[in-house]
Amino acid sequence: MVGVTSCEDEVLEYGRGYSEDVDSIREREYPQLKGASLSFDEGHLYSSFVLIGVADTTYLDHAGTTLYAKSLIESFSQELTSNLFGNPHSLSASSQLSTRRVDDVRLRALRFFKADPEEFDLVFVANATAAIKLVADGMRDSTRQGFWYGYHVDAHTSLVGVRELAEKGGRCFTSDDEVEDWISRLSDVRSESLKLFAYPAQSNMNGRRLPLSWCKKIRNQRGTLGGNVYTLLDAASLVSTSPLDLSDASAAPDFTVLSFYKIFGFPDLGALIVRKSSGQIFEHRRYFGGGTVDMVLTRGLQWHAKKQSSIHDRLEDGTLPFHDIIALDSAFATHERLFGSMQNISSHTRFLAKRLYDRLNALRHFNGQRVCELYTSPLSDYNQPSTQGPIIAFNLRNSQGSWIGKSEVERLAAMKNIQIRSGSLCNPGGTSGSLGWTGPDLLQQFSAGLRCGDDHDVMDGRPTGILRLSLGAMTNLKDINTFVEFVEEFYVEKVATTDYLVTPVHSVPLQQPRFYIESLSLYPIKSCGPFRVPEGKRWEVRREGLAWDREWCLIHQGTGAALNQKKYPRMALIRPSIDLDRNVLRVTCGEPGSTDQKLLEVSLLREDTQLATTSLCQRTSKSSTVCGDQVTVQAYTSPSVAHFFSDFLGVPCTLARFPPHSSTRYASLRKPQGAWTQYLRKFVMPGSFPQDPSPPPTEKNPILLSNESPILLVSRSSVNYLNENIKANQKKNRAGTSKAVAADVFRANIVVAESLTDLPKVEQPYIEDQWESLKIGPEKLRFDVLGSCQRCQMVCIDQFTGVRRDEPFSTLAKTRKINNKIVFGRHCSLSASEVTQEQHDNAERWTLMVGDIVTPSYAHDHDL
Repeated sequence: MVGVTSCEDEVLEYGRGYSEDVDSIREREYPQLKGASLSFDEGHLYSSFVLIGVADTTYLDHAGTTLYAKSLIESFSQELTSNLFGNPHSLSASSQLSTRRVDDVRLRALRFFKADPEEFDLVFVANATAAIKLVADGMRDSTRQGFWYGYHVDAHTSLVGVRELAEKGGRCFTSDDEVEDWISRLSDVRSESLKLFAYPAQSNMNGRRLPLSWCKKIRNQRGTLGGNVYTLLDAASLVSTSPLDLSDASAAPDFTVLSFYKIFGFPDLGALIVRKSSGQIFEHRRYFGGGTVDMVLTRGLQWHAKKQSSIHDRLEDGTLPFHDIIALDSAFATHERLFGSMQNISSHTRFLAKRLYDRLNALRHFNGQRVCELYTSPLSDYNQPSTQGPIIAFNLRNSQGSWIGKSEVERLAAMKNIQIRSGSLCNPGGTSGSLGWTGPDLLQQFSAGLRCGDDHDVMDGRPTGILRLSLGAMTNLKDINTFVEFVEEFYVEKVATTDYLVTPVHSVPLQQPRFYIESLSLYPIKSCGPFRVPEGKRWEVRREGLAWDREWCLIHQGTGAALNQKKYPRMALIRPSIDLDRNVLRVTCGEPGSTDQKLLEVSLLREDTQLATTSLCQRTSKSSTVCGDQVTVQAYTSPSVAHFFSDFLGVPCTLARFPPHSSTRYASLRKPQGAWTQYLRKFVMPGSFPQDPSPPPTEKNPILLSNESPILLVSRSSVNYLNENIKANQKKNRAGTSKAVAADVFRANIVVAESLTDLPKVEQPYIEDQWESLKIGPEKLRFDVLGSCQRCQMVCIDQFTGVRRDEPFSTLAKTRKINNKIVFGRHCSLSASEVTQEQHDNAERWTLMVGDIVTPSYAHDHDL
């Protein structure tokens, strides 16, 4: 097997020194990694709807946070229920108990890092970032002249941010050689200003470990500078899997920052370890909080006396998170009992990281092209703990060398219950350097829409982010094998394919079949269930889409963001319907056919004075985020409306409506044929759209709250063919339960099927890929086909049960990848050529109905 060390090495490295076999530890101590089951507590507002019947979780994001052990939580719970802990600032017995425990844990934490309490003090903070800011504030307040700041290019964003407080300016060192050269020249530069040099002990991006010797070298040089150069070491990434030895105070950093949840998973707590000889920079810190002063005068003379007993007494503002600190005691004890030492964890994770790196590095496509582009430093070696930690940074390429988007990989991994990290990883210098982006490049891409955490995966032919795998104490061989097998299944091309698309290949049929509308659906509330237009009922269609489609949404009462099924799968069980006879939107919640369904009705009319008196239509304008756009919606302020949805979903939310006279959103896909003509006309259905639309940009189509286009179309034949592939996959993998999907998961407005008249019915899956335009109905209403619909993991939510599965996204990733995008279905819009002055008074023309004949026009260039 590629990249595997000898059996003897495996015995020595894999779980060496642990209390027992790592798999046994996982089984007992980490139940959160076991396969999830359906869990929803109807009586709890913040319950969640989770996966059902899925495999064990493969967790590979330990650099974000590692996992907490079950016995840690049990031990801490026993502490809380067996003792009374009061506020440490009081003198009661319970408060003094808290004080004693905090002092004991502080000492234990120093000893964990072999830091002599005579030489070092430890300040408890929220996290490593809070510790960094505390040092930066101290440096800023220590001198009126300001301080100079230097940082390594591999620094975490929180280290980079210190430069904004450095009035003397600063410098980003782009290589180790630059740092070494700067250190060697320190004695040649006479300066009275304070200087701070900061760097990470381990890059949180690729795990590269930087020289810890720099701190001693700088200290040796700074003697000639009056002792005004200080060092700040970000140890947060390093200490998650490696020991940090501060036993030699002369070689230690002046300030060391870290987060304990990176080591133990819990509690959420950080620390600043200060060399006492460097603590003078905090003497002039301006801010003070409760507990850090001996006296404060407020009347007349404004004066205060800071505590002088210790550095931590001067810096720990307010009441300490004493319960978390007490929990840290349980964390130390549990960690030592399970894993023995940090050295054991270092050996264990080093062996696994080397194995994972070698296996990924060996992956090849059928033509010999590498699958993984691995980002490592030339100075790193996975066999050497002094140069490399257990982190793998990489991107994927197809057999033609094109990049595969990081977002697709992370989403597909999530569907397979594999948890990884992607993006810039809060490491702007390391990421941009690895990907070859310059500052001007990134500024240009920012202007083009690139943002942290978005789906702009590839711009100007280069990836904008990186995939990261990070290992922890409880990572095992199965985790490694699972991820490599995942890449092999979905991204290693075994045979040559056309554009990596496995699909039926059709030519335009000589005798073109006719299609018809099999079903017509709209989604009045964004991301909730569909309303199917009854057979025999003609339904209005506009440039914005079907009347009433995505005119409402649910917004979070705290953030104002529109909710969606990706985060709240239970939204599929919210079923809106349009009652035009009574002019109401009727909403039911619950599985179809259940006896405990709840009902809500709101008026379709925008100015219904009778309904307004019941407060249902008393709305306030509120900014909301919909698919990345900031839009203004009108939120229903009635408590009964908010409770109706909040109680069902378990999230504080309320109903909101896209208001009239608002700025219409636009979709930018392929430019439709024809010119836009501004129009106003009387509506067939009252209030169904903004009533004063402005002309859109020439290359965009108006939409309401839908994601990308006015109308989405899928083919029944394509759904059937996809299910055949799913079943074949299932048979190949010997899976038991059927994973076939209904067309509903694609949430299409129009489902078309081949007509049974005139021709024998012969299904032609994916023939819609070749459609350029459509004519529908007796009036031959023309629609432009704008492009293919890119799919995400939302298609895996069963629209009848609200349960998330891994299909059809898994099969789509293998069979429907075009231009490195997973696609299914086609975006459409009413053709601009239909919007003419002569037709303004002929509202009945712009309607669709189930059974309408669909006549496609085929593209000559097969442009998708």
